[in-house]
Amino acid sequence: MNRLYRWCLLALLWGLVIEGRAESPLSAEKLSPEEAARRVDELLGKETGHRWAEPAEETILLRRIFLDLVGQPPTPDDILAYLVDDDPDKYVRTIQSLLRDPDYGRNWARYWRDVIMARRSEQRAFIVEPALEEYLATAFQENRSWRSIATDFITAEGDVQENGATAIILAQAGKPEETVAELSRIFCGIQIQCAQCHDHPTDRWTREQFHQLAAFFPRVAVRPGNRDGQRTFVVNVIDREFRFRRRRPNNNRFRGTLEHRMPNLQKPNEPGTLMQPVFFVNHGSVPIGTRDAERRSALAEYMTGPDNPWFAKAFVNRMWSELVGHGFYEPIDDMGPEREARAPETLEFLSQAFVASGHDVAWLLETILRTRTYRQASLAVKSCNDCTPAILAPQRLRSDVLLQALNVALDTSLEQLAVGRTRLPGPRANAVRRLFRSQFGYDPSDPRLEVQDSISQALAMMNAPAVARLARAYPGSSLARILAANSDDGDAIEALYLRVLSRFPTNAEVTRALTHIRQSQRRDEGFEDLQWALLNSTEFRFRR
Repeated sequence: MNRLYRWCLLALLWGLVIEGRAESPLSAEKLSPEEAARRVDELLGKETGHRWAEPAEETILLRRIFLDLVGQPPTPDDILAYLVDDDPDKYVRTIQSLLRDPDYGRNWARYWRDVIMARRSEQRAFIVEPALEEYLATAFQENRSWRSIATDFITAEGDVQENGATAIILAQAGKPEETVAELSRIFCGIQIQCAQCHDHPTDRWTREQFHQLAAFFPRVAVRPGNRDGQRTFVVNVIDREFRFRRRRPNNNRFRGTLEHRMPNLQKPNEPGTLMQPVFFVNHGSVPIGTRDAERRSALAEYMTGPDNPWFAKAFVNRMWSELVGHGFYEPIDDMGPEREARAPETLEFLSQAFVASGHDVAWLLETILRTRTYRQASLAVKSCNDCTPAILAPQRLRSDVLLQALNVALDTSLEQLAVGRTRLPGPRANAVRRLFRSQFGYDPSDPRLEVQDSISQALAMMNAPAVARLARAYPGSSLARILAANSDDGDAIEALYLRVLSRFPTNAEVTRALTHIRQSQRRDEGFEDLQWALLNSTEFRFRR
C-alpha cells in the first residue's frame, strides 16, 4: 500500500511539473523569429500595459532598419524599389537581405569595437582596431554564435594585429583585475569591479569573489613585439616561473605570474592571499596550478554556459536597448540579482529563446525587428523615468553611421577624398573615420539620454571644409546631378529630401523650400542652402 501510494504521489507530482511547463510562457524550444516576436509583444504588453503607437511610416521604417542593420541609410533607389513592391512580406524579406549584406558584419563590428575601446586603460590599444573589426565583421557575417565569439575573446592570445579577439585584454593592458572586470561587464552585464577593494556596496558580490575571478587570468600579460619591423603588442602567457626574472616598472605588466593573490590592504608589502579560480555566478572552479589554456577555457565555459543566466540576458538586453532605445535594465551593463528589470518576464522569455536558437545573433536581431514594438512610430522621451522597453525612442547615430549617412547623402566617400590629406596615425583611409569618432563618438554602453550634443559637434557639421565643399552644386556633385535631372524645383526638392533624409517632404516643407529658392539670387545657391540645412537637421543625425 505504501509503495502504491508513493507511485501515485510521484505520478501526480510529475504531472504537475509537465503541466507547469506546458503553461509557462517561458520556453526552451527553438522558435521562429515570427513566433518569438509575437510572444515578446504579447508579454511586453501584458507587463507594461503599453498602448502601441501607430506603425511607423514606410520610409521612416525602411531608414530605421537600414541604419540599424547595415549602418547606413537606404539610397533613393532602395526606397523607390521598396515603395513599389506590393509583396506583403517585403519588410521581412528586406531584413533577411540586409542580414546577408557585407555591411551588416562591418556595422556591428564597429559597434562592438566602440564597446570594447570606450573604457580602455591602455591608450595604445588603437593598434588592434583593424584586426578587431576584421575579426568581428567576419564572425557576424558568418553568423557565428555569440557564445563562440565570447569564448574567443576570453581565451585569446598572440599578436594583436593578427588576432582581433585579443582586443579586450590589450585594452586593459593585460592586467588580470581590469581584464576580468571588462569581461564581466561586457558579457554578463555585471560590474563586479566595485568589489576589487571591498565587498560590493550595492550587490552581493564580495571582494573574495572578485579576486577568485581574477585568478583565471594571472598567467596572461601584454608585451611589446616586432612585426615586419613595426612595433606591435603580443598577448603572452606563461605556465612556468622563470628563475631569473627582471624587475619591471609597476605600471607595466610584460609577463604574467603563475597565480593570483588578493592584496592585504592592511599590510600591502605582504604577498597577499593565494586565490583559487572560481566564477562568481555559478561557482565553477579549477584547481590552483591549472595551466592557462585550461584555466581560461574553463572560465569561457562557466561564463557562456547554461548555468550563467546573465550571459544571454546581457546580450539580449544590450541589443534591445540598441534597437529600441531603452533596455530592460539601464544602464545596460549594470545588471545583477539586486537590480530590478522592467518587464522581467519578457526579458526571461527572449533570453531563453536566444539560448534555444544557439545564441544566434541574426535570429535575435530579426526577432526584435519583427516585433510590433520596433515597428511602431518613435516617441521622444525626456528622462529615463519616461522610458520603458515598450517605447521606441529616437536614436542618436553613432559616429560611423553618421559618416556613412553623409556618404549616402552626398553620394560620395569622404574617406576616399581624405586619403593623402591627413597626418593622423594609422592607415590614411581610416583617418576621417577616427576624426569623426573623436567628434561624434560616445560609449555605446551609456544610456542614450546621457549622451549630449556639443558645440564642437555642431561646428564640425556646419563648418567642416569637406562637407561644405561637397554640399555645393559644383559640376559632378550629387546636388548638381539632382538639379540637372529635375528642371522643376518641386521635383528637385523631393529628390533632395529622398537623398538626404530618406523620405519625401511634406507639403509645408516644399512650400518653405520653394519660397527660399525663389528668393535666392541663383537656383543652385538656394538648393545649396537647403541641402546644408537638411544635413544639419536633428532628423539627419538621429534614427527615428
